[in-house]
Amino acid sequence: MAGASRHPAEVRARAVRLVEEHRDEYRSEWAAICSIAEKFGVSGETLRNWARQDQVDHGQRPGTTTEESAELKRLRRENAELKRANEILKFAAVFFAAELDRPHTG
Repeated sequence: MAGASRHPAEVRARAVRLVEEHRDEYRSEWAAICSIAEKFGVSGETLRNWARQDQVDHGQRPGTTTEESAELKRLRRENAELKRANEILKFAAVFFAAELDRPHTG
């Protein structure tokens, strides 16, 4: 499930598990979500998102898993860092090439 959050992963997992376990006791899944969300002090939409992400993570629904999302974020960060380093190296190469072309007196 989500990475940075006010709610620990254990709390999110417990809320999602309660939705799954008690869904049949309510007139709809949304009614179950709203009831359980209130007990955890979160909005129904927040708990619905947690439940959907849990389904993706467990292969029950298509989408990007939490693990894939974290890996993508890491790779994007690494790519940006490598681009910055490449720009610095290009600048240095131009600078030193100009130094080599400059006539030296001495």
